[in-house]
Amino acid sequence: MKSFTKELTLEVPERVGFVHLTPEVERAVRDSGVQEGLCLVNAMHITASVFINDDESGLLQDYRRWLEHLAPHDPARYLHNRTGEDNGDAHHKRQIMGREVVVAITEGRLHFGPWERIFYGEFDGRRKKRVLIKIIGE
Repeated sequence: MKSFTKELTLEVPERVGFVHLTPEVERAVRDSGVQEGLCLVNAMHITASVFINDDESGLLQDYRRWLEHLAPHDPARYLHNRTGEDNGDAHHKRQIMGREVVVAITEGRLHFGPWERIFYGEFDGRRKKRVLIKIIGE
């Protein structure tokens, strides 16, 4: 069995933003040489997310609005912020959107549904953060 690891470093200039990761993940799958296996992609920070959905700008704007409604950026609202942080909302947004995705690899390619794409969600940006790509298989 082969194993391949790659880390991406991202820096989203805004507090909240989304980055389309599919091309980078596809490149990693090609570089791995794995033809049949699994690809894990996960955010390595507790205020960021990796998720799969449609690459449609209106949907991403809807996510921003929906997440802000569910967990508004209001530092006084969160007990977590008593530690001196101001990102209690970002922890909640990450919890909703999830930590990672796993995608099957078939014939050397990500085995997606028709509109599925991989995204990084940043909820406490403006600094460098990492995303792990781990591929295993034959």
